[in-house]
Amino acid sequence: MKVIGVLLLSAVLLFQGDANSLDSCEGRCGYGTDSDFSCQCNTACERYGDCCSDYAQVCKSSASCKGRCDESYNSQDECHCNSKCSQYNNCCGDYQAVCGAGGDVISDAEIKSVSEALFALDSNKATGSQLIIDPQTLISNSQTGSQNDQANKPLFRYLDESSLFSKPTYAALLAVLDNYQRFTGQTEDFSGQQLEEQDNFVRETMSNTEVGRELFTFLYSKGVYSSEEEFIQDLKNMWFGLYSRSNGQMDSSGFEHIFAGEVKGGKVSGFHNWIQFYLLEKSGKLNYYSHSFNGPWTSYPDVLGMQFKWDGYYKQVGSAVIGCSPEFDFALYSLCYITRPGKRCYLSLGGKTLIMQTYTWDKSTYGDGKKYIGSAFPATP
Repeated sequence: MKVIGVLLLSAVLLFQGDANSLDSCEGRCGYGTDSDFSCQCNTACERYGDCCSDYAQVCKSSASCKGRCDESYNSQDECHCNSKCSQYNNCCGDYQAVCGAGGDVISDAEIKSVSEALFALDSNKATGSQLIIDPQTLISNSQTGSQNDQANKPLFRYLDESSLFSKPTYAALLAVLDNYQRFTGQTEDFSGQQLEEQDNFVRETMSNTEVGRELFTFLYSKGVYSSEEEFIQDLKNMWFGLYSRSNGQMDSSGFEHIFAGEVKGGKVSGFHNWIQFYLLEKSGKLNYYSHSFNGPWTSYPDVLGMQFKWDGYYKQVGSAVIGCSPEFDFALYSLCYITRPGKRCYLSLGGKTLIMQTYTWDKSTYGDGKKYIGSAFPATP
């Protein structure tokens, strides 16, 4: 009986040890949110009140830069983790390794890793029962300029609007999409309510969703932003700040170009959002012609390169991520623009590669010389 008692006691202790490990940050310090654990060890857990009890001890040692990249100077700290510590020769020993030579070095592998995390967290994406599309004719790249309507049916066969559009992030996107004049050369003039809608969209998608929280936490851990408010304000500026594409008028922004779409020089310009496509097709203002690319994904989100006419104006290839939530779309574009401005950005979604191409707007700036988003879209072969 004594032997059995000892074995039972050992099992209990082992179980308790395993359970306690779920509440520890040992080996878990970093940017990721892990739903398998009851508490978190990332740099945003203090804000959300879900840190493990040993987070400060394990992850925020005053002699380490873990969770401290680009933080404000504090004379009480043993060493420092901001961009000036090299100048004053008081950096923590792991500054280079953790913060990446000033916080601006983010590898392709890290971008792929965080994009997979965003993909896994997109709980508001459409399911196969909520969204049904009919891509119909697949054409070659050489045929994209032919302007031949090779689809006798709409692209969108069914969308469960009641379940999707009632979600806060979808509602926030819908409120902003109808605030723009599509022709370049016409000044955009927003009312106070429309400016509030822009602010609400950014905060709803980036502050109130797991997808937005993950993106901020990653960028914070890399020293790109020092606070959530800085992150939100920068997104508002880079996406919604106005600049001129035609005739010196303040007629465009990254958001209008990518999400709402524009018409310039007699052609559709930008237009890389599936919800805007659906709304215009449903209203009879958009005629789907064909597609020249269909991504390898068998569920949503998927990627299509589409040909269509919008009130008589043609789009040769309007690529978009289909079926994703507004927060996922906004997060992917933002991730790629912030980490690879004006370059190709390699993402990974469900183990499959997606390439985003981004462009900076080089004719005007905001803040301390920062560049607005010129364009961003899924790159098709």
